[in-house]
Amino acid sequence: MRAVFLILLLALAGCATAPRNINNACAVFQQRDGWFNNWYNAAKRTERAYGVPVSVLMATIRVESGFKSNARPPRKKLLGFIPWKRPSSAYGYSQALDGTWQEYKRATGRYGARRSNFADAIDFVGWYHRRSHERNGIALNDAYNLYLAYYSGHSGYANGSWKGNPAIQRAAQKAASMAQTYDAQIRSCRL
Repeated sequence: MRAVFLILLLALAGCATAPRNINNACAVFQQRDGWFNNWYNAAKRTERAYGVPVSVLMATIRVESGFKSNARPPRKKLLGFIPWKRPSSAYGYSQALDGTWQEYKRATGRYGARRSNFADAIDFVGWYHRRSHERNGIALNDAYNLYLAYYSGHSGYANGSWKGNPAIQRAAQKAASMAQTYDAQIRSCRL
């Protein structure tokens, strides 16, 4: 009985760590393909549900959290050295804000969804990108503009708030480049 408990505990502990090679989609999926944690199937389910390619979904999560389940923005510093408040409520793989996550749960009926669960988080990213497509006319395979809308919000994207922010534009370019790399990798890996 103890051996079964120990194996279960080790398996679950492995689920909480970020994959080692996050720049290779095949490696990410191979590290997370098991009985408890099949990321590839979750990504394909999301692609079918919302029409957003797996490569774009994965690139968004790569840029947002580096595939860390408990990622949060760094705390601000009080007096330059005392850890203080976080700049936002972003959390988990998707870095979804509290309010947007609640809106997602209401809209999809996935009331038990958690931002620290990969399948829930990637579904959120697909849902949000689909809404960016519907609200702002962004193509579902346009990783650059989907990321801009993801980061800036639908209204912020529409009014161009991102145009004066080179950091957001660099992050969007990183997402677009990563999506292209992931797409090529996914076509060649054995899943």
